[in-house]
Amino acid sequence: MSVDFDFGFTAVDETELEAVQQSQAVISQTSETAAALEEKVNKLYNAILPLLSNLKLNPEKEYIYWPNRIAKVEQFEEYIANIVKE
Repeated sequence: MSVDFDFGFTAVDETELEAVQQSQAVISQTSETAAALEEKVNKLYNAILPLLSNLKLNPEKEYIYWPNRIAKVEQFEEYIANIVKE
């Protein structure tokens, strides 16, 4: 048997395969998207938590004194919308 027989293939690293490179690109993009979404969720949580905490302060009181409520709620809505649009 001859030692010079070629089977028709060559050895490559997995990083040289096109499918692996494409998968790594998708993983990288997905990781960046997940990080951005996590940041948005954290901002929303940190924005809403003080509102809920303040509403729970005095549960024995039946009424909440909230002057300029409409302006404050609209301002908060705008703040939340800006976080979502980022």
